[in-house]
Amino acid sequence: MTSAICFDVLTLFPGIFEGFLSESVLKAALTTQKIEVRLHNMRDWAEDKHATMDDRPFGGGPGMLLKVDRVVPCVEEIQRRQKPGRLLMFTPQGRCFNQMFAEELATEQRIVMLCGRYEGFDERVAEILKPEEVSIGDYILNGGEVAAMAVIETVMRLVPGILGDEDSNRFDSFSTGNRILDCAHYTRPREYRGFSVPEILLSGNHAEIARWRKNNSLQQTKEKRPDLLAAVSENSHSENSPLKTEPKFSQISIIKNQNQCK
Repeated sequence: MTSAICFDVLTLFPGIFEGFLSESVLKAALTTQKIEVRLHNMRDWAEDKHATMDDRPFGGGPGMLLKVDRVVPCVEEIQRRQKPGRLLMFTPQGRCFNQMFAEELATEQRIVMLCGRYEGFDERVAEILKPEEVSIGDYILNGGEVAAMAVIETVMRLVPGILGDEDSNRFDSFSTGNRILDCAHYTRPREYRGFSVPEILLSGNHAEIARWRKNNSLQQTKEKRPDLLAAVSENSHSENSPLKTEPKFSQISIIKNQNQCK
């Protein structure tokens, strides 16, 4: 069986991925070969007995840089082993990774991810290899491994057959069926510490429940991430737009039990 997507991860610390790859949905996806994750230790391309991969920056300054003459041959060899994959390099200045970027990557057969460490890469790595530079947020990690995990887990959820309910990845926050935030969700018990499940969700009226969820999704977004509304406002004329709401169901999601308030 051929996997839907193969992820090649180039890292100095492949052991970081051991627990990540051996749990939950990701483990099942690997077992059933719906995806493949291959780890490559970049130190294998070091030429000295100490497996040196970094050196001090020219011009001085703090930290160490990953050496161009170690990283470039490593990437080139990995790419030659089969049809070259889409090459991502995790850097602070890269394109911001989001759900739409993940959906784009989910159409690829092979994704090669280059994980930096220390102060990053010698700039010539980017100049020679011309990777897509990617960032998962405006903060600094110790290396690109956590970013690679985020990409694998996000893209994996979009591969058909991996999730139990195929609608899950369509109506999650930011996803194709709902570019804004998801609505609030509830399960048993019906009441806990004075907070009750909205009565509409217990009504059995599926049309009204769907309407409530649509409106609650918009409400959640207005309150918590109003910036997302601008991104979908141009599509507000569409019948399926999340901006089309029913005012009668725009009440607050969590309803305080009146008996507890007395």
